[in-house]
Amino acid sequence: MKTQKIEFYRHPAGGWGALKSVATQLLGHGIAAKGAKTMLSANQPDGFDCPGCAWPDRDHASTFEFCENGVKAVAAEATSRRATADFFRKHPVASLLQESDFFLEDQGRLTEPLAYDAATDTYVPISWDDAFATIGRHLRALPDPDQAIFYTSGRTSNEAAFLYQLFVREFGTNNFPDCSNMCHEPSGTGLRSSIGVGKGTVTLDDFERADAIFIFGQNPGTNHPRMLGELRDAAKRGARIVSFNPLRERGLERFANPQSPMAMLGLGSNFISTDYHQLRIGGDLAAIKGIIKHVIEADDAAVASGQPRVLDTAFIAEHTNGFDAFVADVRAESWETIEAEAGLPEAQLRATGDTYIAAKAVIACWGMGITQHKHSVATIQMITNLLLLRGHIGRPGAGACPVRGHSNVQGDRTMGIYEQPSQAFLDRLDAVFGIQTPRAAGFDTIAAIEAMRDGKASVFIGMGGNFASATPDTAVTEAALRQCALTVHVSTKLNRSHLVHGKDALILPCLGRTEIDMQAGGAQGVTVEDSMSMVHLSSGINPPASDHLLSEPAIVARMAKATLPDSRIDWLGLIEDYDRIRVLIEQVFDDFAGFNDKLRHPGGFRLRNTASERVWNTPTGKANFFAQPIPRDLPIHQARQQTDALVFNLATVRSHDQYNTTIYGMNDRYRGVYGHRRVVFIHADDIRALGMKAGDWVDLTSIDTDGKTRRVDRFLLVEYAIPRGCIASYYPETNGLVPLSSFADQARTPTSKSIPVMLTPHHAHARSDSTSTTDADTLA
Repeated sequence: MKTQKIEFYRHPAGGWGALKSVATQLLGHGIAAKGAKTMLSANQPDGFDCPGCAWPDRDHASTFEFCENGVKAVAAEATSRRATADFFRKHPVASLLQESDFFLEDQGRLTEPLAYDAATDTYVPISWDDAFATIGRHLRALPDPDQAIFYTSGRTSNEAAFLYQLFVREFGTNNFPDCSNMCHEPSGTGLRSSIGVGKGTVTLDDFERADAIFIFGQNPGTNHPRMLGELRDAAKRGARIVSFNPLRERGLERFANPQSPMAMLGLGSNFISTDYHQLRIGGDLAAIKGIIKHVIEADDAAVASGQPRVLDTAFIAEHTNGFDAFVADVRAESWETIEAEAGLPEAQLRATGDTYIAAKAVIACWGMGITQHKHSVATIQMITNLLLLRGHIGRPGAGACPVRGHSNVQGDRTMGIYEQPSQAFLDRLDAVFGIQTPRAAGFDTIAAIEAMRDGKASVFIGMGGNFASATPDTAVTEAALRQCALTVHVSTKLNRSHLVHGKDALILPCLGRTEIDMQAGGAQGVTVEDSMSMVHLSSGINPPASDHLLSEPAIVARMAKATLPDSRIDWLGLIEDYDRIRVLIEQVFDDFAGFNDKLRHPGGFRLRNTASERVWNTPTGKANFFAQPIPRDLPIHQARQQTDALVFNLATVRSHDQYNTTIYGMNDRYRGVYGHRRVVFIHADDIRALGMKAGDWVDLTSIDTDGKTRRVDRFLLVEYAIPRGCIASYYPETNGLVPLSSFADQARTPTSKSIPVMLTPHHAHARSDSTSTTDADTLA
């Protein structure tokens, strides 16, 4: 059993702790020499794009940039371990369901296509031809194409995503739930309404010019470690870094660059945040509105005293709409409400407002701490309001920076993986391919689960990802998947979704990003788009983990061929040379004109971002201010009105040994947790108010208006620096507490960062039928 302890971490992020973790990962996967060589080929002109996060590279053409999480992702993919047919023969699905997510991940790479055998409750080998024939048979038998669901993970390449959406739309549906539905959907929704483009407006060069960087709801030390290099450099040259996060996160406090000899000798640790505001969970909108209120009042004072204006009135007049109504709403908001909902004092917010005023160029960054709330779209619009006040969009060193998760989640959406495609896009597909695309909106993630639950969908195909673990309301989601006639998962490694299967089920193993993709036309490369709209080539360097693996584009093409025998599209010809796919992409998307030629340039190219040019593709033709009252009727407010008992606002978070639902290990180094995953981070005074002590075990029960009991059992109380009334715990263990009906207004992202819960002592009672969590990760 692994060492289990709680021990405060006193060192900076990065540093020797990161190097030790890297060594442990490489040695643990049996790839020390091979792994080091592989890492040196990441993000290189003739190498592969890191399969981890979507943070861009400073110089994709020449510089290896160390990243602990990137090493974990590469080591996990390049591992020497194999989950062979023999493993599945020895492990029935029922027994695997009792294992931890870490155990499943740790079995290594899948080696051949597998089909579920009900008689033995095991997965058994199946030929590729038979697997595709099974898919085609099920899809063609559906009375309505809308009864099939096609999920997409953010690791899918542009080429695979483009073929996937083309296949599915020729088949006849827009049912494209994807990981964006569960993370940054509010970013796209909020930004499109405000500035006309659903992406960030900055590049890495802007981080070199910013005078202030505001960070909301993000933990880059764990989720985007390479971002710390940009923040460190900005801090060293005097930029103000203002962080808003309920938890104290080491990566936002101090950082030692593992690539710097001076830092590793203890001479180069840098403070990151100049200001760190521990606001209440969900209090960002109120905090930002308080900053804006101070800025507007400072502008009023400047006008009254005949001083230069604080607001960029010329920019506002020429480029924006809705300013007067917005300002009236801000003026009407009371400081009492702002303080109460933000959990921060007026003086602190006014001081932050002065930091904003003093900066000539401001970048605002945010992560899922902003997007997974009921009022997330309104919060993102408020962040954009803040930037617009002084013209910080379309200016060097300034702009909006939503920090995406998976390496190509943004590119997949660019390629058309979206359940609500524009009519213009569908018209272009019809014209280029001579098909008739469906026009009705499809299912997003929430709607897909509901459709399977209600018997309105019976085929689920997942292009990567871990749908059962990533989604909310775990018991409902698992029951919905089990009702399907067919579930299909395209994956590199075993995960829990493979065990939550339909009557028929297939696991289709694919090549990883690090592996050579050999097709009839030779070795192929795929492309990805990072968080800052840079598109570049990724070419694997390692031999495939098995001779029986297919690439994602090949799997999609062969599914299409098996399902659409009369299609006029030459599916198999396209995958002989991926340049052919890219030629079709540029025929559909004008911004990809000359796609193959542009890729020959080291580092790739950046897609046009109209907002960064101050071209506003909104209905008003301008950037829009949005008035947003501070919400006072959120789920947490409602829950606290229902009972006199203590109700906490729970945010689900990743551990440091985790990427999304992939569990690399059982430690969370920066938060001081070792060997545990079932923990609750809570303020010391709240522990006492419960009549408990740190180290006690509790059960968590969520409170929702639907009256359903959702409970997860046996979590360890860990004293932590977090505001009173707020707690945090890891997902996917706590996803079962999130009601399917609780999602963001306008964007329908699950509210996984704001779940009203009650804590009760754990008494080893029978597990509730309303949860599907397993005790496999708990302490003995």
